[in-house]
Amino acid sequence: MEARGRVKIEPGTKRVRVYLGGALVADTLAPVYVWEVPYYPAYYIPRADVKVELIASGNTDRSPSRGEATLYTVKSGDKEAVDAARIYPDSPLEELRDLVRFDFAAMDAWFEEDEEIYVHPRSPYTRVDVLGSSRHVRVEIDGVSVAESANARLLFETGLPTRYYLPKTAVRMDLLEPSATHTACPYKGEASYYSVRVGDKLHEDVVWYYDTPLPESQKIQGMVAFYNEKVDTFVDGVLQPRPKTHFS
Repeated sequence: MEARGRVKIEPGTKRVRVYLGGALVADTLAPVYVWEVPYYPAYYIPRADVKVELIASGNTDRSPSRGEATLYTVKSGDKEAVDAARIYPDSPLEELRDLVRFDFAAMDAWFEEDEEIYVHPRSPYTRVDVLGSSRHVRVEIDGVSVAESANARLLFETGLPTRYYLPKTAVRMDLLEPSATHTACPYKGEASYYSVRVGDKLHEDVVWYYDTPLPESQKIQGMVAFYNEKVDTFVDGVLQPRPKTHFS
């Protein structure tokens, strides 16, 4: 992997296809991973593998590390995505100069090989393991026990703290209130949330669950997890330190 300042660049080996308006926008066997942020990469695609016309919008955008980007409107099928593609023709990072970066959310669909991906490209350095565990897990909020189980499933995800998923039958569901919040993860799918009311205090969005997780995370279907950054978690009777993350 090559690092230039805060940007990491690495060739990918998966076939990547991008669609908009029901039509193919790009199809490449030579995608490039670019870590614009530390947490996950973006896909940059060789210009030769772009299948639609890109129309310069006249707008530009500057990155301290990648240089000045020329922005393009993507027209494909019956749709138009304004400023959804960018090219860095004079980037100080030579590897980027003949590549196109499409805005992930502005496109209708992305595929790695024949499997659709969501939210953002999956990092080749992130792994998700879900393991059944007989360790006794108990969750307290404001001194009140809200969940307790010896049949948890532990989710280990690179770069994040262990998450303890518990059966709903082991949770004080009478204390949970449905939330309108939803988030999405490229490894697990779409999450829904509960808030927890203890006494007169509402702890917002501290519980989440996946009704229909993606295949690699199916073992957590229908189970719930608590932000161990925000609650007291006991494992085999031992209070666990609250991890420090961007969710804290």
